[in-house]
Amino acid sequence: MMNKPTDYIASLGKGLQVIECFGAETPRLTITEVANRTGLDRATARRCLLTLYQLGYAEFDGKFFTATPRILRLGMGALASLPLPQLVQPWLDQLSDQIGESASVSILDETEIVYLARAAQRRVMSIGLMPGSRLPAHCTSMGRVLLAALPVEEARGLVDRSDLSPRTAHSLTDPDEIMGRIAEVGRDGYAVIDQEVEIGLRSIAVPVMNMRGEVVAALNIGLAATQAEAGELVARFQAPLLKVQAGLQRVLA
Repeated sequence: MMNKPTDYIASLGKGLQVIECFGAETPRLTITEVANRTGLDRATARRCLLTLYQLGYAEFDGKFFTATPRILRLGMGALASLPLPQLVQPWLDQLSDQIGESASVSILDETEIVYLARAAQRRVMSIGLMPGSRLPAHCTSMGRVLLAALPVEEARGLVDRSDLSPRTAHSLTDPDEIMGRIAEVGRDGYAVIDQEVEIGLRSIAVPVMNMRGEVVAALNIGLAATQAEAGELVARFQAPLLKVQAGLQRVLA
């Protein structure tokens, strides 16, 4: 909150007004057009535009100014500062609408995964999943993706500390076999679970990485077993998952 007029930098405010003029429908603007859109006088609009040009945020062909990709740094920085659940939710909503199935993002907390965000098309588990819900890591697609991102010794320690009691007839209970599956996930870049958590539920997950390539979360699609065979999940859903993965990596600091 401002306490006095000197707390406000008028020139910065004007510059931001000029930046906001550029958009999908107005990619190229003249000085006069910017002045008209912002309400600034022509001389001020000109100085702001030439400043953006000098700093590499705009190109100038003698008449039209065009925003450069460098200007994306401003938006990316703001996006990267958002809490992860808030940032990923629009991506999940779009993915879920596109494929007609439920999508989720979770993180690892010791031997469990914790759901951060979820977009549900229909209820596919007997328990209702929502942000804050927890499931065992060793038998879930997102859990195996997150375990695969850890050093082998650390992942093995978490598996050994997990309750490996079978949840279904398909659940793996041998630590060595579970570690083998985790190694496959690390090699393939995705995990597929076929009714190990609950009968009638299949899922596929990929890691969510930041700009430095570090795994910060996992992203999955879960669906009823009647919707697709386990062997079909990669062909049907890997591409849309990887598209979201790439999009999130561009905005996660």
